[in-house]
Amino acid sequence: MKVEFAPINIPLKRRIQTVAVLQWIFSFLLLAEFCCGFFVILILGNFWFLAVLYLLWLYLDWETPCAGGRRSQWVRGWTVWKYFREYFPIHLIKTSELNPNHNYLLGFHPHGVLVAGAFGNFCTDPPFKNLFPGLTPYLHIMPIWFGCPFFREYIMSAGMVSASKESVSHVLSNKGGGHASVIVIGGAEESLNAHPGSLTLNILKRKGFIKMALKHGAHLVPVFSFGENELFKQVANPKGSWLRNVQEKLQKIMGFALPLFHARGVFQYSFGLIPYRQPIHTVVGSPIPVKQNLNPTTEEIDELHALYLQKLKKLFEEHKSNYGIPAHKSLIFE
Repeated sequence: MKVEFAPINIPLKRRIQTVAVLQWIFSFLLLAEFCCGFFVILILGNFWFLAVLYLLWLYLDWETPCAGGRRSQWVRGWTVWKYFREYFPIHLIKTSELNPNHNYLLGFHPHGVLVAGAFGNFCTDPPFKNLFPGLTPYLHIMPIWFGCPFFREYIMSAGMVSASKESVSHVLSNKGGGHASVIVIGGAEESLNAHPGSLTLNILKRKGFIKMALKHGAHLVPVFSFGENELFKQVANPKGSWLRNVQEKLQKIMGFALPLFHARGVFQYSFGLIPYRQPIHTVVGSPIPVKQNLNPTTEEIDELHALYLQKLKKLFEEHKSNYGIPAHKSLIFE
């Protein structure tokens, strides 16, 4: 394989952007393991009492990820996130007003490999708060991450909360509105489809978010992130292949998927784990009004689910030509 090296005279700003993304990759892939390892070292070392104190704190604070988390405007406003967003760059596109007197459930599509668009738009300031003043976004992620010592504090500071039913219910129960639950509908399973050009969404059997919206009267908002699947290449894993079978079995056991992805490096463009510089345009659609129904029937859930799919497809079709999607390509629902 011929290695393509980066030019020496690259502007300093672009170097800083690359470092910012490298930091984000480390946070996603290795920081949780590093924090767990550090915690074990504390237990086995001379500072075991610090580990005991933290365990006490963990016990007392265990429900916080399901009760709105503990965000830090300071962390969300770090300068490093500005360079992170500029690297791709990441853009948030507003198509309709969202009245802050309501609560909303935003369905984010597609998952991609590492959900860069969701993080950049909903976990860093100021993109979302500038476009939708009065609304506070909460990005729901797998509960397993909130069991990692120290790491849980970091991700909560960015505005991430658990994806459990209790957590979503807490966010959407805010009296007076002003809350926006952001759920990556396809989940970890969809990351296995995150190949460049892929438009396949795992959504046909995912109706839990519809039921939550009905129970709380939260307006549904489809969100499509153009470019999300273009950031990485993935080892070929068609359905039925031995690799895909192994990945799906591991996902069922561990709760999260393991896509074998690659892209570029720091000083060369041929291999590595840093995403490609591909623009991400996250388009926030118009809200679907939802009337509260504490005990929705299966038929009512199916009806609203079908309407959501219709609005999501319409959002994609209306904007795909702006972001390089050929006219003959459409979303595939699985």
